[in-house]
Parts: sequence; structure tokens; C-alpha cells
Amino acid sequence: MHLISHIQAITLDLDDTLWPVAPTIAGAEQDLLEWLCVHSPQTADLTRQIEVKKTIRQQVIAKYQDRLHDLGFLRREIIRESMRLAGDEPHLADAAYAVFDAARQRVTLFPGVEEALARLAAKYRLVAISNGTADVFVTPAGPYFDAAFKAHELGIAKPDARIYQAAIAYLGLNPDQILHVGDDATADAWGASQAGLQSVWVNPDGHPWTHASPKPWTVRHLTDVADHLLS
Repeated sequence: MHLISHIQAITLDLDDTLWPVAPTIAGAEQDLLEWLCVHSPQTADLTRQIEVKKTIRQQVIAKYQDRLHDLGFLRREIIRESMRLAGDEPHLADAAYAVFDAARQRVTLFPGVEEALARLAAKYRLVAISNGTADVFVTPAGPYFDAAFKAHELGIAKPDARIYQAAIAYLGLNPDQILHVGDDATADAWGASQAGLQSVWVNPDGHPWTHASPKPWTVRHLTDVADHLLS
């Protein structure tokens, strides 16, 4: 157990820390496909071709290297390029992405997460720091958070220390008074520690720690963090 002390606030990752992201994305892609079948049927046919879809994604990412922090922008441009190649109207990409984004906000928290957040929020200020496009305030986790810092809004993605520094400035605390909780070994556990925060790695599957720095406190679930801090 790594010593976690004098914590005044907690920052948390969202996707795969508070909820599983894969089923959410799968549901959003299904909603998008159904919309495309009605409004851009040729694009719907094209997106069913896995290799073509993969190639378009790679081309868009290569074109917009300066926007890699903005996953929503990249997805919208992938839709737009797919429409162009399929012979549909590319201007429909904005409406199509809106359908995807609305569905992307429908998340189901991991069992026990809401209870853990409620316990933690009773003592600590909670702030979300995410590279994804989820809006924590429209999820069941929303009531427990003070603020959220999103890569696509700040133009900076984890593990860049500046996204952590934005949260530090908002909280008005020293970095080591803040505990960051997240599932990504690099973006969360390593990135937060590099920015001076204390960190917890949520690692339910037992992945190995591959960084040269010491392995952080590692837990399987947010409940473990609440149990330790509030015991």
C-alpha cells in the first residue's frame, strides 16, 4: 500500500474508471448507423466495410495531427469523409455526429461507483479530468462533481501536465494535496504523478506496470479508494 496522505480534493478519469466505455461507444455507433441508413444510406453501406472504415480513420487522423486531443472533432471528420467518399452530402456530418454524441452520453456506472462517489464527495471536492467527450454532468455521476476538465475544450490531453495544472489552479491547492484516480497507466497514473499529484491506478485486470517510475497505489475499484480514505 502506498501512503496517501493530506488529501484535500480528488480528480477522476471517467471512461473505464467510472463506467465501461466500450458498450457506450457500441450503442452510439448503432444509433449513428440507424440514422445514416435513413439520411445517408450510401455512407451506411460504406461504414459496414470494416477495412474501408479503418482506412478512413487512419487518413483523418494523419490529416489532423494537431487535433488528436479532440476525439469528437476527429469522429465528426471521419463521418464527413465517409459521406464524401460514399457520394452522400458531407454537410450532414454535423447532424450525424450530434446523434452519436447524444448516445455517447448514455453511460452505465460500474456497480458500486455511485455509492463510492457519494461517500467521497461528502468529504472531498471531486473534479473530472477526461480525454473523452463524455459530459459527466449529464451522467448519474454528475451530482457529485464540482467541475470537469476536458481535453477537447482545453486543447490538451492527458498525460500532458497542463491539463492537470488547470485542475490544480481551479482547486487552489498544492498538487500533492490532490489525488488522481484513473484506469490508464500512462494518461492517469503516470501523468498525474508527473504533474505532482498523488495517484491511484484503477487496474481491475491486473495489467503490469511498465513505467520506470515506482508503481502507484493500485486498486481494482473506486470503492477501494473510498474505503481506504474514509476508514
